[in-house]
Amino acid sequence: MMNEEREVKFCRESRVIQTHRVFPTDLNMFGYLFGGKLMTMLDDTASISITRHCRRGAVTASVDHLDFLHPILENHSVCVETYVTGAGKKSIEVFAKVIGEVLVTGERYLAATCFMTFVAVPSHMNQETEFIVPLVQPETEEEKQVCAGYEKRKQRRMEKLKQNEDFAESLSLHVPWLGDD
Repeated sequence: MMNEEREVKFCRESRVIQTHRVFPTDLNMFGYLFGGKLMTMLDDTASISITRHCRRGAVTASVDHLDFLHPILENHSVCVETYVTGAGKKSIEVFAKVIGEVLVTGERYLAATCFMTFVAVPSHMNQETEFIVPLVQPETEEEKQVCAGYEKRKQRRMEKLKQNEDFAESLSLHVPWLGDD
């Protein structure tokens, strides 16, 4: 496949929508959906989008700009929608939109947005090591708007990754409470 024309898939082919009710055990101490719980939902939903897009396993490489825009309360629903918005050779960007709903009134609100990056890898799903993931083709106006920023976001991610790697080099592995002076 390395020398063949690159496959292209539509955003809709990777679209995943998961809806959940928010229970008391899902709340933080302020009575809102715990951010870590939402992050789990995002990662789970996005991982399905990835597998639909490239039909192989992938690992989460980064979560970019998870913006919490509106708190989600107990007995509201949380709808996580994800789809692939860009692809390198093995890296894949996924956009996530989180919509909350007041179930007793039907009022909906945009609760969060997020971009995540995954890297496709050989795994038990598909052990092939020579592959390139498909490109992405948006169709709707929203998809076109979101996909249009892919190259700039990818460039910023690469710059940030380099900064993070440099920063990580300066960190100590010393753990004082373990007595490893």
